[in-house]
Amino acid sequence: MRRVVSGSFALPTSDAMIGIGLALACALVPLVTPSAYALSFLFTVFMYGALAGSWNIIGGYAGYLSFGHAAFFGLGAYTTALLLFYFGWSPFLTMPLAGAVAALFAALVGYPCLRLRGPYFSLVTLILGLAMYALVLNLPFTQGSTGLFLPFLKVDVYTSHVIFYEVMLALLVVVTAILRQITRTKMGVGLAAIREDEDAAGTLGVDATRLKLQAFMLSAFLTGLVGGVYSYYKSYLDPSFVFATSISITIVLMALFGGRLTWYGPLVGAMTLSVVNEVLTTQAPPQTARIVFGALLIGVIMFLPDGLMSIVQRHFRHS
Repeated sequence: MRRVVSGSFALPTSDAMIGIGLALACALVPLVTPSAYALSFLFTVFMYGALAGSWNIIGGYAGYLSFGHAAFFGLGAYTTALLLFYFGWSPFLTMPLAGAVAALFAALVGYPCLRLRGPYFSLVTLILGLAMYALVLNLPFTQGSTGLFLPFLKVDVYTSHVIFYEVMLALLVVVTAILRQITRTKMGVGLAAIREDEDAAGTLGVDATRLKLQAFMLSAFLTGLVGGVYSYYKSYLDPSFVFATSISITIVLMALFGGRLTWYGPLVGAMTLSVVNEVLTTQAPPQTARIVFGALLIGVIMFLPDGLMSIVQRHFRHS
C-alpha cells in the first residue's frame, strides 16, 4: 500500500484505517452489555493476539523460533503481582516495570542465546522457561507453589471484566501498531535480511548481533506487559501456569498458523485458534485440545510454513 501524503502530513493507508475501525468497534462492544463469558473470551483472544504479535518480532521477522516466551510472560506477571502483593501498587501503573524486567532478562540471556541458530536456539529458549519456573517456585518471597492471592478491583465483577477487556484491547492495538511500523523501517528490512541469510546480511552492513538483541528485548518487553495485566486479571498467580511450556507453544503455533511474515498474521492465528481451543475445551475431553494443537503445530511447520495468510495473499495475487 502506498502512503498518501498531503502537505506535510502522511495520511494513514487503507489497512491502517481498517485496523483503526476494527479497534474502535471492539472498544464499543461493552456498550451492548455482552455476557461476562463473552468479555472473558475476547480478553483471552486479545491476550494471545498480543503475545503472538510480540513473539513475531523475533520469531517471525528475524526467523529465530523462540520456545521460551513463557519466561518473559511469567516475569511480567510476577513483577506486577509482587508489587501489588507487598506494596499495593496497581498493575495498571506498574505494567512498564513488568515489561522492563522481562526486557532486562532478555538482554542478559540474549547475547549468548542469539549466537545459536535453528533448533539449538529453540532448545535453549525452551530451557530458559523451565529454569525460570524452577527459580520462582523456590524463591521464598514469591510464595512458591502456594501462589499469590491478589486483591480484586474495587468494582463489581462485570465492570472488572469490562476494564480488563479494554486494557488488553489497548495492549493488542499497541503491539499490532509496533509490528506494522517495524515492517516500514530499517529495522524491519534488517531483520528480514537476517531471516533470509544472516551471513549475507552481515556482508551488506547489517549489524546482526545488535539488531537481533534489540528485537529480542522488544519482544520480551511487550510480552512482559501482557503478563503484567494477566496476573491482575486472574487474581491468583501460580508459577506452574505462567511459566508453562504450553503457553510458549501456543504462542508459536498461533503466529505460525496465521503467518509470521506479516504483521497481521499472528492476530489472525490467535483469533482462529482461540475459537478452536474454546470449542475443544467446552465440547471435547480435556486432553483432546492438547493433541489437536500438537498435530496443528506439526502440520503447520511441515505443510504451511508461511501460514494461513500466505494462501490468502497468493489467491489475491492470482485473481
